[in-house]
Amino acid sequence: MASRLHAFNRYELKYLVPAREAAGIRDELAGRMDRDLNSPPGGYGVWSLYYDTPRLRFYWEKIEGLKFRRKLRIRHYGDLAAVTDDSVVCVEVKQRVNRVTQKRRIALPYRTALRLCDDRELIEHAPEERAFVHEVLDLIVRLNLRPTAITGYQREALIGRDQDTGLRVTLDRRVRGRDRDFHFGTGGAENRFIIPPHLAVMEVKVNERTPYWITDLAARRNLALVRVSKYVQSIETFGRAPRSVFHVSGEEGPSPTRIPTQTQTPTHPSPSGGAHTEARAR
Repeated sequence: MASRLHAFNRYELKYLVPAREAAGIRDELAGRMDRDLNSPPGGYGVWSLYYDTPRLRFYWEKIEGLKFRRKLRIRHYGDLAAVTDDSVVCVEVKQRVNRVTQKRRIALPYRTALRLCDDRELIEHAPEERAFVHEVLDLIVRLNLRPTAITGYQREALIGRDQDTGLRVTLDRRVRGRDRDFHFGTGGAENRFIIPPHLAVMEVKVNERTPYWITDLAARRNLALVRVSKYVQSIETFGRAPRSVFHVSGEEGPSPTRIPTQTQTPTHPSPSGGAHTEARAR
């Protein structure tokens, strides 16, 4: 069996941008970058099912800013309406070690991914996949992980050229989520905006240093560097935990400068504010 395992390390920076400016930012980036061949005009759907403990261990590790933390998720690229048991998904462990983001994932048919993550079965795997598959199964069984939240958004992706070959920038809009109906193929599932629809998330991913022209672009456009987690947003939007410094408020205006930045310390005020709803969003 050929290996389906993929792993990479990188640094990630996130910015909130007004959605009305996203196209202009994309066009400016395109002057120095190429469109990802997997990113068609208008972008593509990204849907992730996150697993956590009954007491939301992974959520609280993020809030408390632990130097080492992990998340387990199943990720699907594309339209949920087309998902079948045979659709290829990725079982992924995303972890943070100090400032470095590490991802390891294996591509599997959806039914096989569910056997591993929901049914807690040891699946067939190649020798080089053994350590990862056993790690996933150990996390699920030892921590009693269970499906907790789904997030989804429309993504446009660009990749660096020439001296910026390690650079990748993504623009995510219409960021939604749900706290039930965890099968990707569930018809009529209701998703809610977990980040206000007038905001998009720009993620800059680099192997080493961020190019000067990216930081210059962010400064000229008055973009604020933020610590925003789509998983955290989903947990808090649905009232599963108090809202924190990482939360983007439903009343947040189009200017990202009011969003908390990396220099702030997490707090846990009482839940407040509403959330937008999008029925049967895809």
